[in-house]
Amino acid sequence: MKSMKKLITLSMTGLLLASAAAPLADVHAAGVKTASAAYQSSKTKASYTYAKKMLVKNRTGFSGKTSYIFSKKAYPTSGAVYGYSDFLLGLKGLGYKFTKAQRTRVADSLVLNRKSTAADLATAIIATRAVGLNPQKLHKTGAKKTLNLVSALYHRSLTKQTVNVQSQALIALSTGSYQRPSNAKFSKSSLSQTIVKNQLSNNGWSYNNQVANADSDTTAMAITALARGKSNSSAVNTAIAKGQSYLKNAVYPSGAFGYAYQGKTFPNANSTAEAIIAFSTKQNTVKLVNGYFKSGQTTSPMRAMLGYVRSTGSIKGAATQTLGVGQVNLANAAYRQALSHRSVYSIK
Repeated sequence: MKSMKKLITLSMTGLLLASAAAPLADVHAAGVKTASAAYQSSKTKASYTYAKKMLVKNRTGFSGKTSYIFSKKAYPTSGAVYGYSDFLLGLKGLGYKFTKAQRTRVADSLVLNRKSTAADLATAIIATRAVGLNPQKLHKTGAKKTLNLVSALYHRSLTKQTVNVQSQALIALSTGSYQRPSNAKFSKSSLSQTIVKNQLSNNGWSYNNQVANADSDTTAMAITALARGKSNSSAVNTAIAKGQSYLKNAVYPSGAFGYAYQGKTFPNANSTAEAIIAFSTKQNTVKLVNGYFKSGQTTSPMRAMLGYVRSTGSIKGAATQTLGVGQVNLANAAYRQALSHRSVYSIK
């Protein structure tokens, strides 16, 4: 907890500045709620503490239906529950120090072989990198050879994959200075261009490339991936700007983000966290995280997201706390690091 207190102290000045960020001129500011530094610190401490307990006990939560976070038996194709990479990176980004035993458990639990999908490889790269392991030389207890997850991912064809998988792959490959094999099926530059081509006419992205199904989650992931790809292409920069515009228009009056289904809207912590991460990828949009930018908006995205954090640290409405707490912590870490001109995905 000492590292957490240090991080909060170091972030205080930046948080106060961000809280006071000037709104766009055409938005009425009266009565708009933003997250004060004290509110952010309190809520972040709660979710961070909850996540630490989850990791120690290897549980997806402490109420309702729970299971192991890491288990080959429970997850035979991956060895870990969905969302574990964000969960681990969120902890890392907020200053958590993983033990040797925890690193070993992550490495030994993951199911990785020739049949592993691009999605599984990408999340494994992020997860192993987050806990301090080398995804290019991953050693599992008792194994004679090391595994190169990066090379394996580069040898997967991503052309027909969903935007989510393409984005996850590009983000994974940006977490370190990895060597690209000479016979790779893509490069970070070509993958960036593929994601750009999948952008829809309304400036968003969807899981199935249909305009009617464009959503904040997929759009936010695509923006984050393109920013992490660091392409100098004007097409990429334009796509990022258009995507950010889509997100600004997609915010609910409550400041949250979500999805629509059968005429109903479902704002939630995870969609809001994804948008915050996307806004934190560029210095000209970081102010939107704890600001207001659309007529009728009553609350900032940061305040809205933290409103889902219970006093216990768990997240209201989350499918699992691994995903809920994990992405909220990751969004908090992304925002704090962006205030210091760093990225939570630049893992050291």
